[in-house]
Amino acid sequence: MDLVEKVRIYVEDACRQETNIFGMSAYNNHFVTMVNYAIQLAEETGADREIVGIAAWLHDIGSIIGEYEQHHIIGAEHARTLLTQYLYPNTKIEQVEHCILAHRGSKSIPRQTLEAECISDADAMSHFDNVGALFNLAYNVRKMDVEEAVPFVRKKLERSWNKLTPRAKQIIEPKYQAVKLLFDE
Repeated sequence: MDLVEKVRIYVEDACRQETNIFGMSAYNNHFVTMVNYAIQLAEETGADREIVGIAAWLHDIGSIIGEYEQHHIIGAEHARTLLTQYLYPNTKIEQVEHCILAHRGSKSIPRQTLEAECISDADAMSHFDNVGALFNLAYNVRKMDVEEAVPFVRKKLERSWNKLTPRAKQIIEPKYQAVKLLFDE
């Protein structure tokens, strides 16, 4: 079994834990879609597919283990610990850490590698495939009512669109336009 598959299983198991406030919805409605986009982008851009695959599965592990607000920082630290146990080379661990740190749309962390761009783009792109999961986040995790949830989701989607590279925007634009129609007042 290759390392990407081991990491996938690790994340799936983490999502099944009772302590994960997102439940399996995070795995089924975010991770799987996000990883598919990340691999697609890696293939199209020539990014390191292994780094992208590992970082894609681990990008939100900080949230899964209960540290949503700083999940990019906690996730990068967690990834280092996990990948060290797998005897993954330190130079590659650093690349994975950078991808995880730079993936957040609400933080202004420059993406310094092609792999980090793939992760950041894929994370944002997945939001347009799973708008219902964003409402689940608003209602069930953040405990918002409708008046709060609608603008929250709208802003998250707009932030996601704005962080995309031109290549990713081209791929996701039909879904972006569809979502904009849904939110038109």
